[in-house]
Amino acid sequence: MNRKKRTLLNGLSRRDFLVGAAGVGALGQIPFGPARSQAAVPTKRGYRMKIFIFSKHLQWLDYAEMAQTAKTIGFDGCDLTVRPGGHVLPERVKDDLPRAAAAMKKSGLDVAMMVTRITDPRDKYTRPILETAGKLGFKYYRTGGFYYDRNKSIPAQLAEIRPKLRDLAAMNREYGLHGAYQNHSGSRNVGAPVWDIWELIKDLDPRWLGCQYDIRHGTVEGGTAWPTNFRLIAPHVTTIIAKDFSWVKTSGGWNVLNCPLGQGMVDFGSYFKMVKEAEIGRLISLHLEYDLGGADKGKRTLTIPREKVLEAMRRDLGILQGYLTTAKL
Repeated sequence: MNRKKRTLLNGLSRRDFLVGAAGVGALGQIPFGPARSQAAVPTKRGYRMKIFIFSKHLQWLDYAEMAQTAKTIGFDGCDLTVRPGGHVLPERVKDDLPRAAAAMKKSGLDVAMMVTRITDPRDKYTRPILETAGKLGFKYYRTGGFYYDRNKSIPAQLAEIRPKLRDLAAMNREYGLHGAYQNHSGSRNVGAPVWDIWELIKDLDPRWLGCQYDIRHGTVEGGTAWPTNFRLIAPHVTTIIAKDFSWVKTSGGWNVLNCPLGQGMVDFGSYFKMVKEAEIGRLISLHLEYDLGGADKGKRTLTIPREKVLEAMRRDLGILQGYLTTAKL
């Protein structure tokens, strides 16, 4: 693809892009493939990752409280849940998404990221969600997921999914949005091996549809091979997720246990070094999926004091900021 003709995300001017591109050229070729997302190119203003809190963990608060709490803790924005059971319900998107966006803007947060269940452009809620989000200034959203049917061949199922993502990319282009498919661990999840995501999106324009890379799930499924898997998908990654886990042995066998950032098995040092080398875009969604009295599961009420939840968010944010500082991100 002609790089000069690409529309740059993140508000980069042509002059900024050319300055950043020149810097990349001076560094020499990095072995991540040629089709890097233009949104990821550093500019003369530096390369600072912005951290958003997954609003699933703040669903016990209304829009105004959610936004003010995120701002007070130190987040740059909220990765807003726009899905069944989320902060914004799909059937109310035209009324409630503007209200949520206004609350975030009033608190000084960036309005850029949201999480959806969108998988098919023909679904009755897909166009209303994307159209409304585009008008409000959102730029990135996570799509929904697909699941393997064990009674059908994997190649045949990928062939069925591919046209949906192709048409969804076309709709994203219409509204100026980037849709990202998350890699999620699990034997039935399309995207757990990462290579199947690449097979689905490798021929699509990464401006409009790519991958939201989750290093926790990537490590669960990739073991020691996750760096190879990441190198494959990196040219299609614009936003990323940060969370941690450990394997634990129970009476039922080995299981994955979510844990606070830095207390698990994810090699964040090596990971963020690769993120910088691959020039991944600037937005991170922080997830806290260990036990937080219901906040970890998106509950509307808490079973622990709210300060315990906020303390965990401040702690994980601080740990993440430390990793980014070390990686000069």
